[in-house]
Amino acid sequence: MIKKKLLVSTLMAVSVLLAGCGGGGTAMFRGDISHTGKMSSSGPTSLDKLAWKYNFPDKVYASPVSDGNNVYLGCKDGQLYALNQDNGKVQWSFRTGSNVESSVALADGYVFIGSWDNNLYAIDAETRAEHWKFPVKGPISSSPVVQNGVVYVGGEDGNMYAIDIETGREKWTFNAKGSIYTSPAIKGDYLFFGTLKGMMYSLNTETGQEFWRFPTRHKIHSSPAVDDDNVYFGSDDKHMYAVNIQTGQQIWKKKTAGQILSSPALSGDLVIFGSKDSYVYAYDKDSGFREWEYRTKGPIFSSPVIASGLVYIGSTDRNLYVLDESDGSLKWKYTAEDKIFSAPVVNDGKVLFNSVNGVLYAVQ
Repeated sequence: MIKKKLLVSTLMAVSVLLAGCGGGGTAMFRGDISHTGKMSSSGPTSLDKLAWKYNFPDKVYASPVSDGNNVYLGCKDGQLYALNQDNGKVQWSFRTGSNVESSVALADGYVFIGSWDNNLYAIDAETRAEHWKFPVKGPISSSPVVQNGVVYVGGEDGNMYAIDIETGREKWTFNAKGSIYTSPAIKGDYLFFGTLKGMMYSLNTETGQEFWRFPTRHKIHSSPAVDDDNVYFGSDDKHMYAVNIQTGQQIWKKKTAGQILSSPALSGDLVIFGSKDSYVYAYDKDSGFREWEYRTKGPIFSSPVIASGLVYIGSTDRNLYVLDESDGSLKWKYTAEDKIFSAPVVNDGKVLFNSVNGVLYAVQ
C-alpha cells in the first residue's frame, strides 16, 4: 500500500513539474495555474554536460520547482529542500512530520507545501519560518496552486480546500467523496481536479460551488491541464479526455494501451502526455487526431514539459528524453541512476529532474 501511494503521488507532485517560471517570485507545479507544462525559459541545446547533482538522504517522488534562483524539492525524509540552481548547494531546509511528495507553490512571499503529516504549510520565503499550517484529515500529495491571495489544495481525505494565504484560514471546502491526488488547475473562475473515484470536477474558485462533474471508468491520477476551451486529463481507464470547460461535455477521448497517470502538456495545437504503455503521445487538441508517438523502453509516469519547441519527459527505463515537439523525433536523451517518475523543470539553459533513488540532476 505504501509503495502504491508513493508511486501514485509522483504524478501530482506528479508530477510534477513541474514549474519553470523564470527568475521571479512566483512558481508552481506544471509552470502556471492552468498546468500547461509550457516553460517560458529556454532549455539546454544538448544533454552532454552534468552541471551538478545532489544526493538526498532518502527517496524522492516529488517534482522539482524552480524560481530561477533556487530549486525546491521535497523528500521522503519529511523535509523540503531549497538548493541553489547554479551549484546545487542546499540553501535551507524545512522539516515537516512526514513524507513530502507534494510540489511547492511560491507566491506573495510564501512557499506552500503539503505533507503526509496531514498539514499544508506556508513558509515565509525570506525568514524560512513557518507562517502557518493548515490541518486536514489525511495526507496531502496534491500540489497546491495559488491565485488572488488564495491557495487551493486537495487532500486524500477527499476534500478540496481554499485557504487565505495571509491568515491560513479556510475560505471554503468542497467534499468530493474521493481521495484527491491531482493538483488543481485554474482557468478564469473555474477550478478543475480529479479524484480516485474517477470523477473530474469543475468548481467556482470564489465559492467552491460545483459547476459540473464528469465521470470516467477508473481512478484519476493525472492532473488536468486547461486552455480557453477544454480541460485535458488522463485516467486509469487508459483514456485521455478533452472536456469542454463551460458545459462539462466530452469533446473527445482517445484510448492508449496503458493507464495514463502522466499529466498532459499543452503547446500550440497539441496535447502531449505519456502512458504506462511506454509511449509518449501528441494529439491535436481540437480533433483528438494522433499527430505522433514515440516509444520508450519503460512505462511512463512522468509528466512532460515543453520549452523552445522541445518536449522533456522521463521514463522508468531511467532515461530523460528530449523530443522534437513538431514530429516526436528524438533529439537526445540522458540516462539517470534510477527510474524517473517525476516531471522535469527547464530553466535558464538547464533541465532539472530527479530519479526515485533521491538524486537531483542539473543537466545543460
